[in-house]
Amino acid sequence: MRFRTVLFDLDGTLIEHLPAIHRCYVHTLPQLGYPAPSYEEVKRAIGGGLPRAMGKFVPPERVDEALAIYRPYWDETMLEGVELMPGATEILQALQRTGVQAAVFTNKHGPSARRICAHLGVEPLLADVVGAGDTDWLKPEPRFAAWTLARLDAAAADTCLVGDSPFDVAAAQQAGMAFVGVTTGTHTEAQLREAGATHVVADLASVAAAWALESSG
Repeated sequence: MRFRTVLFDLDGTLIEHLPAIHRCYVHTLPQLGYPAPSYEEVKRAIGGGLPRAMGKFVPPERVDEALAIYRPYWDETMLEGVELMPGATEILQALQRTGVQAAVFTNKHGPSARRICAHLGVEPLLADVVGAGDTDWLKPEPRFAAWTLARLDAAAADTCLVGDSPFDVAAAQQAGMAFVGVTTGTHTEAQLREAGATHVVADLASVAAAWALESSG
């Protein structure tokens, strides 16, 4: 493969965390007098950071109030039910064996992302884990990508972003990185292609196969 660095989105790409996220919305919104959202409603809302997603369920003036309920419950329960996506460990191990550095580049809260990666045992396979709150920016802001690449001593031209949402597509495009989409998360192949993705595959195993990475650990 031609890349020296691979950035991975987290939710819907490296991990399955939607059940835990949905649980927190169900905990939060009824306390503010709003109906508990369905799983599909939460799935459609997430991707651009928590405040933006919460703003799809409550008026702007109540977002902070909602987050004050959501975040403590999230901190208590985030590790309940979180799982690696099939093929996640294998692709990270294969990249490490071939000398390609891998990192997490997510709009999930940075401390949460690091805690989850440590809990799931993939932290040793990652050169870095960066997320919301680590800078003033979120994907697709190109300064967020530039800051992340600088930490990794990486060049955009030698980097590929693997993700599951239009935010990831835009982040790669605006930063000058290559992009591979997976359909294990919040968006379909058609939606990713409509956002501008030219390479979309079913899952991480398909990414590894396309890059001719060994799958054995």
